Amino acid sequence: MTTITATERAAAQAYLRLLESTQAVMTDPRLAPYAGVMLTNPMAEADEALRAAGLAGNEDRLLRLVSTLRVSPTPPPGAPAPARDLDRGRRG
Repeated sequence: MTTITATERAAAQAYLRLLESTQAVMTDPRLAPYAGVMLTNPMAEADEALRAAGLAGNEDRLLRLVSTLRVSPTPPPGAPAPARDLDRGRRG
């Protein structure tokens, strides 16, 4: 189990906001040309949060924290939903 400090949680959440903002901007052809401008603030927020949490350059720890916060990730628009493992938890 991963223990998350308040600053690590803030960094992981800032990273997720950046990821979601990037996805939203890049999937809308009308917004894509403005990606640099529209993502400046989310990038700065994520950079600052990562530095404050001591996670700058520690992608392994950051991704573990993100996966802890986001147990069941939402697939991107248009992507098929993950298949459910109906046999999980059954003994055989």
